Amino acid sequence: MAAKRILMLVGDFVEDYEVMVPFQMLLMVGHDVHAVCPGKKAGDKVKTAVHDFEGDQTYTEKPGHNFMINHDFDRLDPLDYDALVIPGGRAPEYIRLNERVLEIVRHFASSGKPIASICHGPQVLVAAGVLEGKGCTAYPAVRPDIIAAGGKWMEINDTFSNAHADGNLVTAPAWPAHPEWMRKFLGILGSKIEP
Repeated sequence: MAAKRILMLVGDFVEDYEVMVPFQMLLMVGHDVHAVCPGKKAGDKVKTAVHDFEGDQTYTEKPGHNFMINHDFDRLDPLDYDALVIPGGRAPEYIRLNERVLEIVRHFASSGKPIASICHGPQVLVAAGVLEGKGCTAYPAVRPDIIAAGGKWMEINDTFSNAHADGNLVTAPAWPAHPEWMRKFLGILGSKIEP
């Protein structure tokens, strides 16, 4: 398997597990992952939040860890990357306001490069206008946005432990879906994991 260069778009209060676990998993299988954040440089940190599902009407939020950015947002060229990851949390609701973020996402979508997005991450895909006709899932509260953007909402029976792939796009409802979400994404990347 040839190592891929993967771009990860993050911001303050990105969901802790949704940034840390995929970042580490992708490095573990040999890929090069650049985590970037608008307005931040390599060595800067973003705060994370832990979202949990404890029987309330929506998720609860607790302080997470600090996650170190390892590449400068202002210096990145999307042509240098093979794939894109957009974690969830609260970061997507405001990084989607950054026009450069949207241009980057549009590059990956129009080039047919693999995109993995989880939980609230599809809010960025909605804002970039890249979901027309694509099957997609997300945290259930994002469903109206996906439908309004022309995406096809994919109802996942086991809401938090499954993922959906449509061509180059792999989406999942929340961090409990990591095994299936990353398995599908690694498959699209052409990564081989021996048992």
